[in-house]
Amino acid sequence: MRLSVIIPTYNEAATISSLIRQLRQYDPGQEVEVLVVDANSPDGTAELAQQAGATVLCAPSAGRAAQMNYGAQQATGNILYFVHADVGIHPDYVSTIKQAVAQGYEAGCYRFRFASPHPLLRINSFGTRFQGIMSRGGDQTLFITRDLFQRLQGFDEQYVIMEDFDIIQRIRRQARFLIVPKDVIVSARKYETNSWLRVQLANLTAFSLFFLKVAPTRIARTYKAMLNYR
Repeated sequence: MRLSVIIPTYNEAATISSLIRQLRQYDPGQEVEVLVVDANSPDGTAELAQQAGATVLCAPSAGRAAQMNYGAQQATGNILYFVHADVGIHPDYVSTIKQAVAQGYEAGCYRFRFASPHPLLRINSFGTRFQGIMSRGGDQTLFITRDLFQRLQGFDEQYVIMEDFDIIQRIRRQARFLIVPKDVIVSARKYETNSWLRVQLANLTAFSLFFLKVAPTRIARTYKAMLNYR
């Protein structure tokens, strides 16, 4: 089994080098393929990723779902591991993911904890050990076999937001899904820029619109209007 890590990026110069160094550090056998799919970031993300040792692909179209699909098309591994640029990787990621697939799990994710001691964020983190779809998210990273990914026809590119929840719902209809009982570390920058309550309200609104099958572009516009971004 070979693992391909796929990282969609846009203006992630602050975090991309650290992530790639972790991926390399925790892969002593140098077995893992690391692909950064960049959407023409003006901040030098692509250059930094290349210097850190990743293969950099220029996305033909922007949007996380489209970028991840493009990365999957170019990947050579038979396990695909989708990772956001601001996530801290678990040191055992290679062996843990391969073991999960060998045990019959065609897909799965990690629990997470925030890079912040804020007590309310610890509550959020605790929820990621449960099975509910509202406890999932792209920040938890997602591994999936290439075979299952192709059967599902990848991420649905109409979802400019909530693409991770959509694919996990589809995965669970066809395959066993594992929540790895280990944590990845997630940036708290969204909560630091906004209040905890503001982010929770934005998340709840996005979920509500998603389950009501509102057009993804409208969900994205509503979500972004509710939050401040650095």
